[in-house]
Amino acid sequence: MPDATALDQATALIEKAWGHPIEALEALAVRRPSNDPLLRSAMHIRSALIVTENAVTVYQERLHALTRPGHVPAFYDLDRITRSAPDLRVAQAESHAFLQAISHVVEAREAATAGSGPEGRLSQAAVARSGHAPHSVGQAPDQPAPSAAVGPSSPAPGPRR
Repeated sequence: MPDATALDQATALIEKAWGHPIEALEALAVRRPSNDPLLRSAMHIRSALIVTENAVTVYQERLHALTRPGHVPAFYDLDRITRSAPDLRVAQAESHAFLQAISHVVEAREAATAGSGPEGRLSQAAVARSGHAPHSVGQAPDQPAPSAAVGPSSPAPGPRR
């Protein structure tokens, strides 16, 4: 896929990992987010990638328009060119980072479904914890946590120094 964008690559990664078209996965991630928190995470990252890919497209089109063959840019266009080029690089770097994040989520899913070895157990534990609120140590999960004391509850006995 030499001409594939980061969004195309991310979509292919997600579809391959979950075995369904992206439209079905989007609906599943919205309707039942607690069933598969890794899918929800991947879809959330993909939505951020969509925004970044749109920015990449805008910056590329702007640079192509300002530097088209046979066109001599006006003086005021030079500033637009020098601002658009680094903006394009930043947007491309963000796209790459989002693509890497999706690949890490897919790897975590594969490790969780494999379930063997310490990596599988750790990822299963992380997935299990992601859907639950933390509880205090030694307290039953259905009891509310006690409130913290702000100051001393009663004056201390004995003389003060």
